[in-house]
Amino acid sequence: MLMPKKVKYRKWQKGRRRGKRHATKGALVSFGDFGLKSLEPHWITARQIEAARRVLTRFLRKEGKMWIRIFPDKPITTKGSEVPMGKGKGTVDHYVVPVKAGTILFELAGLDEEIAKKAFLLTSHKLPVKTKFVIKH
Repeated sequence: MLMPKKVKYRKWQKGRRRGKRHATKGALVSFGDFGLKSLEPHWITARQIEAARRVLTRFLRKEGKMWIRIFPDKPITTKGSEVPMGKGKGTVDHYVVPVKAGTILFELAGLDEEIAKKAFLLTSHKLPVKTKFVIKH
């Protein structure tokens, strides 16, 4: 599963959502010919990224090339069930990537447009955000 090898700070604060912001970084298809773009902001977990990656690799078999443009580096902590209030912050449970609207999540190259569309349709079912198929300009 995707997680950082080493981190400067083990536990982060949640942060806050600041209205509807669109991505400026990572908003263009850079490596491949086709991309899967997020249409809404959300936290995507490492498990969801891995599930989407597995669907893509199984569908593509050995043809084409794939890039994952997001990496989960934000730690999410949880406290155990039936633990009283207080006593500090819980342990790190999993990692997420905060995604803004307009962020490119995955890219593909070396395929026909129809095959790439079908692959991204199957991939989008594994993700918690609405997505859109985009072509490099």
